[in-house]
Amino acid sequence: MKDYAIEVDHVSMKFNINKEGVDNAKEYLIRLAKGNLHFSEFWALKDISFKVEKGDRMGVMGFNGAGKSTLLKTIARVLKPTMGSVSVKGVIAPLIELSAGFDQNYSGRENIFLYGATMGFSRKFIEEKYDEIVEFSELKDFIDAPLKSYSSGMKTRLGFSIATSVKPDVLILDEVLSVGDAAFRDKSEKRLMDMMDDGVTVLFVSHSTDRVKKICNKAIILTQGQLVAQGDSDEMCRIYNQMVKNR
Repeated sequence: MKDYAIEVDHVSMKFNINKEGVDNAKEYLIRLAKGNLHFSEFWALKDISFKVEKGDRMGVMGFNGAGKSTLLKTIARVLKPTMGSVSVKGVIAPLIELSAGFDQNYSGRENIFLYGATMGFSRKFIEEKYDEIVEFSELKDFIDAPLKSYSSGMKTRLGFSIATSVKPDVLILDEVLSVGDAAFRDKSEKRLMDMMDDGVTVLFVSHSTDRVKKICNKAIILTQGQLVAQGDSDEMCRIYNQMVKNR
């Protein structure tokens, strides 16, 4: 019997998009109260189903707007699907939008505990990992400064250090992740590769078929919110490269 780490079952995601431009929250609330807001439906994901076996490295490919980021956020439990269900076994390390869980008015130290809590870590666990997180982030001199004084790169480094402080069962990785300067990126990539070598299940979004073939053994292709192909990574990369040529 196969042991699945991720099961995506008939998942669809609908967003309601406001047809008229609203300049501020006050105008939005007034129009909402009067019933003058009109929305159009946008289905970012349409009836997607696939399974990822424990230890597999699954590439996720597709052009811009295909639904890749929405799919990742759904699996990471950032978004709840409109229809269908997602099952993930074990601890997830979602390396997407790494600074989204921060409070800009709190210090770096306070945000470590806040971010950790949003990921489901106990305070005791964060206390045990605190020194390691700060050391890896290289932000010791700024850790008690408010986050609003941090650069975007510093915030991302802190988020990455927290998210990878746990040994995950499932690693969700967006290739567009940018983590500080070149030296820090090299250090971060080594940490990610060490996680993969430990047999973690990986979901990896990328436009690069070379990187997908290097990292992944399986892959799926999304087009306009629909899953159009899945299988061996070499075969999926061949199909995707042909799609790129035919655009």
